[in-house]
Amino acid sequence: MAKLSLFERRRRRVRTALKARAFGRPRLSVHRSGRHIYAQIIDDAAGRTVASASTLTKGSKGPGATTEAAAKVGAALAEAAKKAGVTTVVFDRGGFLFHGRVKALADAARAGGLEF
Repeated sequence: MAKLSLFERRRRRVRTALKARAFGRPRLSVHRSGRHIYAQIIDDAAGRTVASASTLTKGSKGPGATTEAAAKVGAALAEAAKKAGVTTVVFDRGGFLFHGRVKALADAARAGGLEF
């Protein structure tokens, strides 16, 4: 068995803890790359994506790798979630640390009406 990277170990630890506390709520999953940030709300029970937003979508265009762009993505995701009828989620930061762009996205999603 190959040794896991620190990122992968952190990601598995976060995801395992989330599934224990999810209680059937959808998961707000975040992925951060060097140029963009992506977020989606996933209904694990049904196995489908309920809502998504990224710096590549029209509503949240702007500079890719900034906290301002991440905040726009969070606001757009909260709006899409409201249209889909989702109000409470569990936040899945993956293996990313909760600061900078990930935190900006989470704060904007909370301000937009999502509860987590």
